[in-house]
Amino acid sequence: MSSVLDRSLPDVAAALRAGEVRAADLVEVAIERHEARHGRLHAYKLFDADGARSAARAADERLASERTPPPLCGIPFSVKDLYAVDNLPTFAGTRRALPAEWSRDAWLVARLRAQGAVLTGKTHTVEMAYGGVGLNPNWETPRNPWDASVHRIPGGSSSGAGVSLAEGSALVALGTDTGGSIRIPASMSGVVGQKTTKGRWPTDGVVPLSDTLDTVGALTRSVEDAVWFFGSVDQGSGGPSALRRRLAERASGGFRVAVPECGIWAACQADIASVLRGALEELAAASWPVGGAHGGLLDEAHDLYATGGIAGVECLRFLHERLPEWPGILHPIVGRRIEAAAARPMEAYRAALDERQRLAEAAPALFTDVDVLALPTHLLTPPPVDTVSEIGPYAAVNATALRPTCPVSVLGLCAVTIPVGRDEAGLPVGLQIVAPGGEDELALAVALAAEGILGDAPKRLGVPPRVLDT
Repeated sequence: MSSVLDRSLPDVAAALRAGEVRAADLVEVAIERHEARHGRLHAYKLFDADGARSAARAADERLASERTPPPLCGIPFSVKDLYAVDNLPTFAGTRRALPAEWSRDAWLVARLRAQGAVLTGKTHTVEMAYGGVGLNPNWETPRNPWDASVHRIPGGSSSGAGVSLAEGSALVALGTDTGGSIRIPASMSGVVGQKTTKGRWPTDGVVPLSDTLDTVGALTRSVEDAVWFFGSVDQGSGGPSALRRRLAERASGGFRVAVPECGIWAACQADIASVLRGALEELAAASWPVGGAHGGLLDEAHDLYATGGIAGVECLRFLHERLPEWPGILHPIVGRRIEAAAARPMEAYRAALDERQRLAEAAPALFTDVDVLALPTHLLTPPPVDTVSEIGPYAAVNATALRPTCPVSVLGLCAVTIPVGRDEAGLPVGLQIVAPGGEDELALAVALAAEGILGDAPKRLGVPPRVLDT
């Protein structure tokens, strides 16, 4: 039974539909894995074993009675504790549960549960999702599963999401991405993360960080799993099987990849850059044209995200309007940074929005002669948690974590990060595949084809040592 849960998402779905395995049996394995590993990995704020068992029984009834059950029926999934969920508290990483209105299913949660997917629990998040490090002094910081001896950061703000996949308690982990909050933890945890185009899927029922930039999506164990998930959820995809065929057709002629000349690559840690360039050389050897491009627009977008204060202003506005008691209970690492970002004059905020619009309108020029851009997803080895507990070191690591991902958000683009190797410390390295806004299927097609050439996470990375230590 445990080996079934380790198979690809489409294979697990097929086994469920064929009656080879029951959802109730799968969820028991997920619960066993959680109980064996959570004391070391701390992926969840709240693990709902009873709710998962009940949902699995209902899924089995559907699988037995419906001729064509939905593609995610019986599949275990975790949810970032930024999503509202029926009858479960939402803390959004803060010290206090939010009001009852945040205990009703968010759009994406409802979409999965309507298919009979099985919710295992709510994973840890950075407070108010405001940070790429993954630290949460209010509760617990999930442990990066790739270091058996040192508690390293998992990346944020969807900090527990990728760790729940490594734990083996979920096959899909819902997250949110404003400036990189799906891609960063996916990259640091050695899994796949997709940042959808802004507006592709509703953010209804998700505690907002930035109305301008917030997106919802998922982390998965492979691109193959990401395609199955996306095809199951996206109303325009035609379903996962049709999407998979369409992506294969798009890949038949290969893809043109550009490595932009920009500060992102210049700031990348040398051993990480070496792994990434090695993966790109493998793609080039498979007859993918890999060339250069001018990436100054990416640097402009980064500078705007770092100095424009858009997320800080919008987060603080939400708190004042909807949760007026919350600004006073935020941990200083988050609270002071939000206040600092929001302290700029309102004219400066409006100017930042105008500048973002200008940059986004210029973004198509990045893809004039290429299909996608290739960027690092993170720039440095995830540091130990105890080295980022003070606001000064934290701010420096946070800025570095967000640097390669935030330009994609500012420019209105979409992206998928895939694991391609390990750095000299043995931690995962993620390659970020960036496509034009609205071209989510192109990003998936390139990522899927690249996974076919390079191999999936088990081939590129092996198995996380902390997961082996059970």
